[in-house]
Amino acid sequence: MDFEQRIDEALGTPFEGWDFSIFRGRMTDDGGLPWDYGELVRERLPEATALLDLDTGGGELLASFAPLPPRTAATEGHPPNLPIARARLEPLGAEVAEHSRSFADGSFDLVLNRHGACDAREIGRLLAPGGVFVTQQVAGRDLEEVNAALDGPPHVDVDWDLATAAAALSGAGLEVTWRQEAVYITTFHDIGALVLFLRVVSWQVPGFTPEKYAGRLRALHEDMENGRPLRATARRFALRARAALA
Repeated sequence: MDFEQRIDEALGTPFEGWDFSIFRGRMTDDGGLPWDYGELVRERLPEATALLDLDTGGGELLASFAPLPPRTAATEGHPPNLPIARARLEPLGAEVAEHSRSFADGSFDLVLNRHGACDAREIGRLLAPGGVFVTQQVAGRDLEEVNAALDGPPHVDVDWDLATAAAALSGAGLEVTWRQEAVYITTFHDIGALVLFLRVVSWQVPGFTPEKYAGRLRALHEDMENGRPLRATARRFALRARAALA
């Protein structure tokens, strides 16, 4: 495909929920994480009676943990994802709400958050005494080479990192019991994959449009077509924290 065809395809490709399998073979990772988020969650599920998944996307990951605890709920603030999450999770017995403020203080003994906004005080409010919070986060400097290649602004939360998250949780009265961070290389193999990614992850390059960055995108397309894909550093961290006992 030529440049224009790649851009048109990226803009016209449907994307629902938070299923990145559409990028298979076009956006690849060299290496991975030293932890398994799914296993971190499964370790806690047997003792959980009330579970909340914050920013569940389309509910894809939460559904994979079924059978779920007796009370399971999820939030999703992105309007297009809300009906998708409800259609997937309500048949499993889970309640899906737009905002976490729908739930009373101390409602959950396990709160999850994978790649969602991390409001430490709200998490502390939602956790029951002794409850556990498990999260995997994308650092603010994630894929910063993409921003540089486009000569675009940095991520809006460029200073978000493990130390900042841990300090916020501690400040909200939670004890951080485990933490880890990792980096690996993500490679974009064609310009359509990059544009689709930036369309979906709209906060990566604030204000991105293909028209605004046409010159830089065309140069990157030529590089990719000549065997020079765009490589960027993925930055992740994870932690587990516990609320104080009453």
